[in-house]
Amino acid sequence: MAGKDWRRLDESDVRIRPGKGTRPRSKRRPEHADASTAMVIGKDRGRWTCAIDSDPERVVTAMRAREMGRVSVVVGDTVGIVGDVSGKPDTLARIIRVDERSSVLRRTADDTDPFERVVVANAEQLLIVTALADPPPRTGFIDRCLVACYAGGLEPVLCLTKADLASPDELLAGYAGLDIPAVVTRHDEHPDELAGRLKDRVTALVGHSGVGKSTLVNRLVPDAGLATGVVSAVGKGRHTSVAAVALSLPGGGWVVDTPGIRSFGLAHVTADDIVLAFEEFAEAAEECPSGCGHLGPPSDPDCALDDVVTEGHASAERLTSLRRLLGSRAGHDDDR
Repeated sequence: MAGKDWRRLDESDVRIRPGKGTRPRSKRRPEHADASTAMVIGKDRGRWTCAIDSDPERVVTAMRAREMGRVSVVVGDTVGIVGDVSGKPDTLARIIRVDERSSVLRRTADDTDPFERVVVANAEQLLIVTALADPPPRTGFIDRCLVACYAGGLEPVLCLTKADLASPDELLAGYAGLDIPAVVTRHDEHPDELAGRLKDRVTALVGHSGVGKSTLVNRLVPDAGLATGVVSAVGKGRHTSVAAVALSLPGGGWVVDTPGIRSFGLAHVTADDIVLAFEEFAEAAEECPSGCGHLGPPSDPDCALDDVVTEGHASAERLTSLRRLLGSRAGHDDDR
């Protein structure tokens, strides 16, 4: 009111600032129209490493904005970032949103744990790395990975390593009914076929210790050790072998190494989640009794899936493969 004649003031010139206890709180949040889009490629202790526009040359460190609360942010997420996105040392941006996920790889600690852990978001395919010998293949683990793929919207790909030690024919025959793409590699050859399948795609890798997954990653990404070091620097030097990390492929695309995964708990997956991935059986499953596990006799004597095979709309081998996955979800793993 400086400069005004106090004799000409009225009530419209009087402004009362409410106290802290009565001041109304706005639910409006900043729109952040200028936010940059980025892909999360690493996480460590409250800090996320992000690639602006999925460009591996434009990497920044970010924290979760206060208005985000405790919203989950995982490797593979597409996020909005504001603040300093220069990527210079000691700079920190803020994640202000997480975009809708196209796929989610989840697991639980075991089949009784109700708490889901999102391992990777937005991966197009899951590369299940299995050695043909030393150690021998564990089909129960493969089956559980397949269940997680079908439930999460990922395309499964089998990668059979150490073909110089054993033939892949028997293992491949066991999965013929599922029509799963498979790549066979040898220790003495460069994985050119695999590199072609991963090009320009986001691929998550899983596998037990000793199957040769680290060897594959080092061959596919020559600077994998350096790239992992850059990500781990976010957490002041903490080793990232227990967390997922996305590495850019020289020819385009990303591989998400998930060395912390040794098994998949499937408490979050229902039998219907798996059946929906098999189009020829999905409609018939709706005719099954409530609570049907689709395992067939004697567990589910009135299961309608058998009728699909009887009527010639699907092969018996296909149904057998489906029920093997359902059995894996139910805890009846079969390490043949």
